[in-house]
Amino acid sequence: MERSLLQRIEAFLKESAMPPSVFGRYAVRDPRLVSDLRSGRQPGCAIRGRVEHFMNKWRADHRVGQVAPLGDRRTRAFWRLDAGNEA
Repeated sequence: MERSLLQRIEAFLKESAMPPSVFGRYAVRDPRLVSDLRSGRQPGCAIRGRVEHFMNKWRADHRVGQVAPLGDRRTRAFWRLDAGNEA
């Protein structure tokens, strides 16, 4: 049984530690996408395709180490602190 788009997005958000508004903004230029989906919004085929493409591209880039930190000031500060611990 295939998982719904919202279930796949929720798993991606947990995997990437990306805030829902940032995900929506980068995937489909809609910061309310995830909250609307949680409230029952039914996305069309174009939105589904763009979301799937974004998640697949992020995962592929992440595997080869090309993912730039996304997010607001709080998450960027987190990424800077995390990068300092590895050095």
